[in-house]
Amino acid sequence: MASQEIDALAQALSRLPGLGPRSARRVILHLMKKRESSMQPLLRALQAVDDRLVTCDICANIDTITPCHICNDMRRDARSLCVVEEVSDLWALDKSRLFAGKYHVLGGKLSALDGVRPEDLHIDRLINRVRSGDIDEVVLAMNATLEGQATSHYIAERLEEFPVRLTQLAHGLPVGGELDYLDEGTLAQALRARRPL
Repeated sequence: MASQEIDALAQALSRLPGLGPRSARRVILHLMKKRESSMQPLLRALQAVDDRLVTCDICANIDTITPCHICNDMRRDARSLCVVEEVSDLWALDKSRLFAGKYHVLGGKLSALDGVRPEDLHIDRLINRVRSGDIDEVVLAMNATLEGQATSHYIAERLEEFPVRLTQLAHGLPVGGELDYLDEGTLAQALRARRPL
């Protein structure tokens, strides 16, 4: 039997994506065996992130500054905007280094079953960014799910009044797939083959 503290840590770790109770216990054992090389650096990194992590006021990315490093990067094409569901999708796309523009994170997708409405997402903030007149292209990079496609269609309707080119990722992406889990080659092909909506 483990102590209350170990049980509490195992429960906290098992709530993380990809970790169940058994994996959480393995992580705890690893951290204990490698206390100096693994646990202490992890604790310091978690504390530093907890102290400094913020959400970007412009794109809703997570960073240690706002506006975030991507929004502040003057080398990026500010006239091209890629809209994603979650920060993890932004990170996956940006890691491919194939999109040189800026991003906009919605914070989820429309879902009647889960009660997620347009006002629950950063859609109005997106419309205001496009309304400013500084955007030429909006790339809708929603996940290839029914909710992702519904979100894309809703945004496309909201953007009809603006003189912007709307494109979306090619549908070589697997149906039901999520950007965060795709390899860079698949993401690269999807970005290259994007097409008008």
